[in-house]
Amino acid sequence: MPRLLACLVLACAFALSAFAAPAARPPNFLVIFADDLGYKDTGFTGSDFYETPHLDRLAARGMVFNHAYAGAGNCAPSRACLHSGQYSPRTGVYAVQTTDRGPKELQRLVAIPNREDLALENVTLAEALKAAGYATGLFGKWHLSGDPGTKPTQQGFDVYFDSRLPNPNTRRDEPDDPKGVFSLTRAAGDFIAANREKPFFAFVAHHAIHSALEARPASLAKFEAKAKGAAHRNPLYAACVYDLDAGVGQLLARLDELGLAENTLVIFTSDNGGTGQSSQEPLRGNKGAYYEGGIREPFVAAWPGRIRPGTTCDIPVINLDLYPTFLAAAGAALPAGKILDGESLLPLLTGTAAALRRPSVFWHFPGYLDSPVTRGRDPVFRTRPVTAMRSGDWKLFLYHEEWQLDGGREKLATNRAVELYRLSDDPGERRDLALVETARRDALLDELLAWLKATDAKLPSVPNPAYQADAAATGKKKRRAEAK
Repeated sequence: MPRLLACLVLACAFALSAFAAPAARPPNFLVIFADDLGYKDTGFTGSDFYETPHLDRLAARGMVFNHAYAGAGNCAPSRACLHSGQYSPRTGVYAVQTTDRGPKELQRLVAIPNREDLALENVTLAEALKAAGYATGLFGKWHLSGDPGTKPTQQGFDVYFDSRLPNPNTRRDEPDDPKGVFSLTRAAGDFIAANREKPFFAFVAHHAIHSALEARPASLAKFEAKAKGAAHRNPLYAACVYDLDAGVGQLLARLDELGLAENTLVIFTSDNGGTGQSSQEPLRGNKGAYYEGGIREPFVAAWPGRIRPGTTCDIPVINLDLYPTFLAAAGAALPAGKILDGESLLPLLTGTAAALRRPSVFWHFPGYLDSPVTRGRDPVFRTRPVTAMRSGDWKLFLYHEEWQLDGGREKLATNRAVELYRLSDDPGERRDLALVETARRDALLDELLAWLKATDAKLPSVPNPAYQADAAATGKKKRRAEAK
């Protein structure tokens, strides 16, 4: 008991000291945002082959969130969530390009149309920080410009630089700068140096690890010579992760050189789950799905003197929490009329609270995404129209095809509209408890339906006239035969 009491006293003292002597100016913010980097793809999250020494050191210096999530299962909507601080129903950005990707004859509902850009009137995090006196810069991927679209400089960023335009996914002969990792890193470092006398927000949105995979020759040779792991075995993928990590190291070194590390909150995370090129086991699914493999992310927050080194947090957080977190840390005002769906993580980061106020986090995808994923729900689509939520240890899915067309709540015993998993003992979402934990299922379902109403979420409900029941049935029979 004396030892426990001493630990509690030390923890409280650390938390109180975090803001006992405020800095002469507001803190800087550096967000390093990977592309398609899965939860299991770093050393600090348990890869048995990839190496991320700089990220591992960053994790040791700060707090690792073990249950951190992207705002959506793929790139554009996740970025819209982060920059807006809002869930997808408020932005209307649900997918890359369209929400009806895949065979039209197998889509039972008419998908809700997608918006490809973030509305100009939606005040971004960059705009809010700029209004508070911050220098703002984005280096790399924006991916929120439709046709004609908008640019980051129209939505709060003073500086925008991307060395990989116009098509960042085209393979190039750039052995010294694969995926633009190092040119983006240099540009961000120069921006930080130029603004070292004022608070800054630097958002480094890498194109790595997104395909086409590209790595430095020396990095590839290193992993070709290394013994493979049981889960991870791809030398090229490992080399890409290693190069991304090297860029992170260069940025952290730049902060140290400029004497800025003490007053800079550094966040590292990714935009969505990993692709099929890298196993996320035991997590189910990957990019584009709303099972854990598609939305759970590596997430580190480091801030010397404010965040206790070597700490972890098991509270579920989501990338749209960054908006209120940064406003709170900066002492910046909430833009007039702005609705934020996230919650400030500052109490968790500084140890002044052990939980957040909200009970749950949510995801909404009202369409179809082709190309099935590892242990997905069906062999045609990565996801069909679905809303999902995480509440404590529990994860609930509401599939709108069955909900709208097969009897809704009254037929839950047969229509597969709802899935329920207890992640604490089933992180791979293998055991559906919807027909076992019925009271919990119904309570969570009520909460989810209330959330849909509160966010004015658009629900697919119109039967698709192009749907061919015979084709769907034939496909199911064929797949069952192939499975045998």
